[in-house]
Amino acid sequence: MNDMPNKPLDPALELPPAQVLPEWIDYNGHMNVAYYVLAFDKTLDRFCDRIDVGADYVKRTNQSIFTLEMHVHYRQEVLQGDPLRFTFQLLDADDKRMHYFMRMYHGTEGYLAATCEQIALHVDLGSRRTAPWPAAQRERLMALKAEHAALPRPAEAGSVIAIRRKSA
Repeated sequence: MNDMPNKPLDPALELPPAQVLPEWIDYNGHMNVAYYVLAFDKTLDRFCDRIDVGADYVKRTNQSIFTLEMHVHYRQEVLQGDPLRFTFQLLDADDKRMHYFMRMYHGTEGYLAATCEQIALHVDLGSRRTAPWPAAQRERLMALKAEHAALPRPAEAGSVIAIRRKSA
């Protein structure tokens, strides 16, 4: 574990850090919303490599994962050069899908910058249709699902987008 002073307690799987690049900055002087999604996507790539469904897997098997749905919550801005830290929590998985939740923290100040919840499908690229996970990948997912079942469910998970109005 890292010993940063303001690091929030997050028992989810920690993934390699990143940094906000100059080209990710918009005219407001902070990271553009599209690059939050890119940073989460690169983080997902690292997770996929860990469970052997990354780029090498695609080349070997002609199977991959496609994102079905995504919800991003922007909590606090990050600026050019800021270090980023990511965690990954597997919320659920079955024979063809996985539902997961990623958090992006400021790497030194420790605050939660954004969250990203997604559902992905395992796909046969030849038929462009969903396909069951191969046994080894399914076993890895189910083991991680069991491990992460003890973690608290993120408050943002399953959220609905709406304008909230005060009661009259």
